[in-house]
Amino acid sequence: MSEPPPRSPKFPLRLDRFGPGQGRPAKSAVLRPQRPLAHAHEVAGRVGKPSGLGLDSAGVRRRMADRLGQAGIVDKSVLDAIAAVPRHLFVDAALVTQAYEDTSLPIGHGQTISKPSVVARMIELLLGGVNARAARGLGKTLEIGTGCGYQAALLARLSRQVISIERLRALHDKARELLAPLRAHNLRLVYGDGMIGHAPNAPYDSIIAAAGGADLPAAWLEQLAIGGRLVSPVQEAGGSRQVLVVVDRTETGYDRSSCEVVQFVPLKSGRDR
Repeated sequence: MSEPPPRSPKFPLRLDRFGPGQGRPAKSAVLRPQRPLAHAHEVAGRVGKPSGLGLDSAGVRRRMADRLGQAGIVDKSVLDAIAAVPRHLFVDAALVTQAYEDTSLPIGHGQTISKPSVVARMIELLLGGVNARAARGLGKTLEIGTGCGYQAALLARLSRQVISIERLRALHDKARELLAPLRAHNLRLVYGDGMIGHAPNAPYDSIIAAAGGADLPAAWLEQLAIGGRLVSPVQEAGGSRQVLVVVDRTETGYDRSSCEVVQFVPLKSGRDR
């Protein structure tokens, strides 16, 4: 944005707790599996050199967006969001020189920040749903797995409202701190069990998950609005691979299709302090 943002509280995000055309889901060369967490820690040990433009430069972000466009991401709104959100703010200080490389990086607590190409592809698939025809962007979005908050920041630029759930208290608090300077007033962070979604704000036009299980939780499907779309990694039946699954809810049921191979952390239930 060209104008300075209005003054707001240091932490504008809400902290809640609670207890017990169409996207193309065809195979594409744009998305490669994310490497295991062990590789991310190996990458963390490498020493890189700054690009010379400064990590807070709009040019650095735009170059990353341009590379993703050359690799196959075609939705301009996704590329513009990638170019607008400073990824280095969500990366540990020791890894900032790698913030704009297409690689996953460790963020602590056994988790990673996903590759930009993976994030961009998933959001592009999400935008390919029925709601895109109404020029409403993603509408009301539910994100399962806040992590460090980078994807939530992107979703906030493309959605009317974002509810993002994180089960790890330390990551929830970290994301809250990292997102505060961006003043994303349409973004609400929830510390809770992502497997049960967030019924108080349902139904959702869009649901996106950053962890994958053997199948999609019934709660997610129930909380998806008619005309809405869900994108999530899911373990292939009888196999060891994860694939992206796209689900569109219609008046008569659910249309489901599988896309690229991915590698996300396992989906877990409950909350972990």
